Amino acid sequence: MTASILITGCSSGIGYYCAAELNKLGYNVIASCRQLRDVERLNNQGINCIQLDLSCSKSIDRGLKQALVLANGQLDMLFNNAAYGQPGALEDLPTDALRAQFETNFFGWHQLTRAVIPLMLQQGHGKIIQNSSVLGLVAMKYRGAYNASKFAIEGYTDTLRLELANTPIKIALIEPGPIESHFRQNAKHQFEQHIDINHSRHQDAYQQTLHRLGTSTPNNKFTLGPDAVFKQVLAIINSKHPKARYYVTQPTYIFGFLRRVLPTKWLDKLLIKSN
Repeated sequence: MTASILITGCSSGIGYYCAAELNKLGYNVIASCRQLRDVERLNNQGINCIQLDLSCSKSIDRGLKQALVLANGQLDMLFNNAAYGQPGALEDLPTDALRAQFETNFFGWHQLTRAVIPLMLQQGHGKIIQNSSVLGLVAMKYRGAYNASKFAIEGYTDTLRLELANTPIKIALIEPGPIESHFRQNAKHQFEQHIDINHSRHQDAYQQTLHRLGTSTPNNKFTLGPDAVFKQVLAIINSKHPKARYYVTQPTYIFGFLRRVLPTKWLDKLLIKSN
């Protein structure tokens, strides 16, 4: 029987690449996108796709029901991937913007994961893959909302792994650094929507932020394509006993190591310079 996998956030970037490649390999891929136009585009490309908005509880329930129909009632894997970044200094960030960040990046993941666990327990197997970030390991300025959501995912997943240890469900984290995607464009939109640049003491720094988010090409020499994440997804799928964490890109390896060995003050100095 063909293994089925539900992947969230498939309109572009990591989600789209993984959905397309797994579909080519013969997996029963159920991709999901927030916008109906993206759902239609993927379906026209031969990738099963459903509409699922992680910021909407009803959309999650409805989307999972559709996914289970396409998966013939058995979901072998869930890849929680959909997320966005809300830039801006925490002091400038409206509380509603932070709520929206967590609604998509954390609470939506929890609702979907919580709904999938009983199904996987009943069928006697399953894997849950969580796409976190290097910013779930270390923090950087002007990324506080996203940092917080990914730190939350790290703690959530570590706890879930312990609670599922005596079950047939396996859970693993992927922690990418910079990956080619539409992430910057989406972040720029959120920044312009919620941050009042002209009344902030960070005005000068924000100009650099806008420049970075507005560039069409990666501004980080360590940026990799989404295929780098796909390799780790495939490794998890093919492993009987997946590791707890899978690093992607050199910055993740570097900061993951430095976080363990450096005093906080030393690490802070490096992180301040890296922005």
